[in-house]
Amino acid sequence: MDFLTFTVDEIDERMCSMEAMASTSNEQHAAVLAEVQEVLDWAQRQFPDAHGPIEEGMDWDHDLQVIVEDGVWHTVTLTLTGTAGFVEQFLKKFGSAQD
Repeated sequence: MDFLTFTVDEIDERMCSMEAMASTSNEQHAAVLAEVQEVLDWAQRQFPDAHGPIEEGMDWDHDLQVIVEDGVWHTVTLTLTGTAGFVEQFLKKFGSAQD
């Protein structure tokens, strides 16, 4: 990952929240979205049929926000919420800012 660095916050013993934000110029925006897609593709492969609200028994969920300022500056925020098993596998694959 060149743009996304995730920080991990424990919500409770059952789940954690992980968030990454990247603010880039228009020219770098596609590269950031490619990293987001890499993360989401990995999650879908590793935890198929387990995407959705944790409180409904799923293993992971996500929220993606994209804000464009003045048509040239893009801020992308990806938030993942996951069970302990999901977070453990995620950190093995992608690491975190707290490593």
